[in-house]
Amino acid sequence: MKVLQLQQRYKIYEKQITTQQLIFIVLLFLCLTPWISPPVALFMGLVVAQFLGHPFLHLNQKATTLLLQVSVVGLGFGMNVNQALKAGKDGILLAIISIVGTLILGTILGRFFKVEGKLAHLVSCGTAICGGSAIAAISPVVEAKEKEISMALGTIFILNAVALFVFPAIGSYFHLSETQFGMWCAIAIHDTSSVVGAATKYGPHALEVATTVKLARALWIIPVALLSSLVFKSKGVAVKIPWFIGFFILAMVLNTYIRGLSLMAPFFVTIAKTGLTLTLFLIGAGLSTKVLKEVGVKPLMQGVVLWVIVSAATLWGICNWF
Repeated sequence: MKVLQLQQRYKIYEKQITTQQLIFIVLLFLCLTPWISPPVALFMGLVVAQFLGHPFLHLNQKATTLLLQVSVVGLGFGMNVNQALKAGKDGILLAIISIVGTLILGTILGRFFKVEGKLAHLVSCGTAICGGSAIAAISPVVEAKEKEISMALGTIFILNAVALFVFPAIGSYFHLSETQFGMWCAIAIHDTSSVVGAATKYGPHALEVATTVKLARALWIIPVALLSSLVFKSKGVAVKIPWFIGFFILAMVLNTYIRGLSLMAPFFVTIAKTGLTLTLFLIGAGLSTKVLKEVGVKPLMQGVVLWVIVSAATLWGICNWF
């Protein structure tokens, strides 16, 4: 009798898991359609995380990272080198000021909220440079523990989700031009995925400016990582340079100087935007209640206050200088 009951329970459990996977896969394919925008995809992912659960969670981080990087490279086929250089040149001074200022302010806030040193540094670097990519690159340099990395990533991803919905509304309220909004996104939103998602919603030129400035900021991972190794006295640890930045630049060069490629470029860009939508769905699906609880109040407070100050200061600077 007991054996029969156990078999019945197992069959019910097996059916639930199969149903969960089926629903998740259907939603994945739905994100590939033109009817689902990046913000909607992120919202769908968040709903899945809270009520259904992620059946492939062990693969989520690697899948989202690779998908994001490939999508960013694809976006390069829709951009012109000369226009990109102008956009990057216009925002370089503001980028330097914001990165240095964010790192200093993040350290101060970390001490104020009594956040552990390495965790506070990871949150600061994620806010200053390029979110999860910066945390992934800096964490081995400072020899951060797995829990510290998870908490920093959780903080950044939560704020990314908020930014994707809030920034376009704020940009419209202040009547920002596409250039201004693209630059603000690139500086004030953490992850490249949310930067591109918000800029796509605002306009094509905003997307071009945002992507170029954001990836230019990503190069700051190298000096910040070297400085981090000195501060935390880490020796013999290699600094990882994001490979997709080089391919993004190559895609822009090919799109600018090879005429025949212009026929295929819109196809690549469409695929890249679809990949970005799928990425945001996967990011949302990874933000379960368990992850939100593990983040903790203190690092989240540090991240929120730092992000609000940086966003407000950057918005003021862009409105007055550009």
